[in-house]
Amino acid sequence: MSKADDWIFATIQSLKKASPTSLKIFLRLIREGRLQGIGQCLVREYRIVCHILKGDFSKDFFEGCRAILLDKDRNPKWEPSKLELVSDSDVSTYFSKLDDEGWKDLELPKRFNNLPVCAMSKL
Repeated sequence: MSKADDWIFATIQSLKKASPTSLKIFLRLIREGRLQGIGQCLVREYRIVCHILKGDFSKDFFEGCRAILLDKDRNPKWEPSKLELVSDSDVSTYFSKLDDEGWKDLELPKRFNNLPVCAMSKL
């Protein structure tokens, strides 16, 4: 097996162990982010991280921390446990603004909002 094949195999094994919800969230982030500027991407990622840390929709982040850092059993119990059980509407909730009093969306300096098209991701 080549080094590239080894890397591909290791990556697939890592993805199989990851939270199904997180996989779908980040796939959508990558797909949509290809067409957005850096400022828009940073705002969206900030929202998603806030939702993940708040834990209203899923406790997968905390479950992953438990499995790796606390119990060290490396056996997280994801909820939902399979990709096909994560709906598009579940994923969309992470992209919405937080509905908490006092919470503010990420505000970037003006220079981030006026970047040229060449600053957009071309993955």
